[in-house]
Amino acid sequence: MNAEQKELLYDLLTKRVIYGLDADEQAELDKFDPAIVDAEFRSLEMAAAAISIASLELEPMPEHLAASILASAPSHASEKQESVEHDAPVFTAADVFQKRPRRSIVAWLGWGFAAVLLAVLSLDVYHDRIEPRPEQARTAQTPTPPPVLTPAEQREQLMHSAPDMVSASWTPGNVKDMQVSGDIVWSDAKQAGYMRFTGLPANDPSKGTYQLWIFDQTQDKATPIDGGTFDVNANGEVIVPITPRLHAVKPEMFAVTMEKPGGVVVSKREKIAALAKVETQKS
Repeated sequence: MNAEQKELLYDLLTKRVIYGLDADEQAELDKFDPAIVDAEFRSLEMAAAAISIASLELEPMPEHLAASILASAPSHASEKQESVEHDAPVFTAADVFQKRPRRSIVAWLGWGFAAVLLAVLSLDVYHDRIEPRPEQARTAQTPTPPPVLTPAEQREQLMHSAPDMVSASWTPGNVKDMQVSGDIVWSDAKQAGYMRFTGLPANDPSKGTYQLWIFDQTQDKATPIDGGTFDVNANGEVIVPITPRLHAVKPEMFAVTMEKPGGVVVSKREKIAALAKVETQKS
């Protein structure tokens, strides 16, 4: 039994002695060895009883009752035996009823020690509940979640972990005065990729959106795969994850068009913001 299990056992036993246990706590106590539970419970129960007994005030026997008992006792019992075969003192009934029983200092110390022991144990359990010990606090700590990677970090991770990664550089499309540059990386195995743009203007989502198209070697060129819509809300370098609607195999070209809000199923390709032809493939 480790230290944590011992603390749980004494916690449950102390509560059982003082307050009693509910069903869940009793079920938890039943998981321990019955012999150990019985032995430890008896010790705590005796300590609790000791505290209760020590606090009692003993009242002397009423005089009339003592007199009645003395009167009915044999006459020789009222006299002390002067000669005995051993050194132990002999007391008569008169000694018993005329004097209050004397409490031994040793007995008082025993009860006092038991009371202090139970009080310390109860305070220790209470302290552990309110303020867990350092080792308990470390165990109860919530594991630190892994850091959330930025799109740029996710792109770098893909580039270093996907052996089948392909890449292509963006070139301007047919939209006048829109000079887009950057690149795109893609992995067939992971069905994931990232677009990096410089010079792609921010758009108003209420008026239109950007949409990626993937020209796959296995698909008809007239029906490229929808790579998902995205918005740009800041100027400068932008990195966007790719979310294809269908499984893409061996893409050879990518295109970004400007469409109505929500995107379209088939693009007329009237406004092509950028084009990228696959250049390299890892072996």
